[in-house]
Amino acid sequence: MDAWPDSNVGDLVSPRDESVVLSFKAGATISKGDPVYLMDRDTVAPATAPTNCIGIALENASEGEYVPVCVLGVVKVVAGAVITMGQAVYGADSSKRILPLTDQDVNESGVNTYTIYYARRLGIALDNFTAPGDTGRILVVK
Repeated sequence: MDAWPDSNVGDLVSPRDESVVLSFKAGATISKGDPVYLMDRDTVAPATAPTNCIGIALENASEGEYVPVCVLGVVKVVAGAVITMGQAVYGADSSKRILPLTDQDVNESGVNTYTIYYARRLGIALDNFTAPGDTGRILVVK
């Protein structure tokens, strides 16, 4: 299902002056719409497993080229699972698709420790994704 047919995967949907787009060197081949993570200083690579992504690539880039990455704004992406509108998302699965970020169990009794994955969150789903492969918008909020 395409929840936002007015644009293509990897398109910046929010107005440019209301978004933050940074330029990074591609440490590997990157496709428009890929969730990307910092693999080195000022260098990004496509996420192919769950990781702390920095944003979504807005253009294709070969290794060594510079690629614009949305770190704040609305971008069209591909889902790797069912995601509910308003749910936090992160990247990525082996096909470079976004995934729902599930709530972490918290034990407030003080007996156990816990971790909440704030750095893992890439953004918030603005559309319902009803199956893997669905496309729609997320608000990237890194």
